[in-house]
Amino acid sequence: MSQPTRSSAAGGFFIAMGALVGTGVGIAMRQPSIGFLAGTAFGIAVALGIWLIDHRR
Repeated sequence: MSQPTRSSAAGGFFIAMGALVGTGVGIAMRQPSIGFLAGTAFGIAVALGIWLIDHRR
């Protein structure tokens, strides 16, 4: 018998939510483009962290 394959954790949710929340914050600060970019960068950083943790297991 083979071992069941382990599904990996997905971090795409954090990228999408970072973009949406960043845009909302950016709109409130009258800088939606900067908010979108900052939120996306934050989401990518979190997704990368999740991937690194999952990759080590």
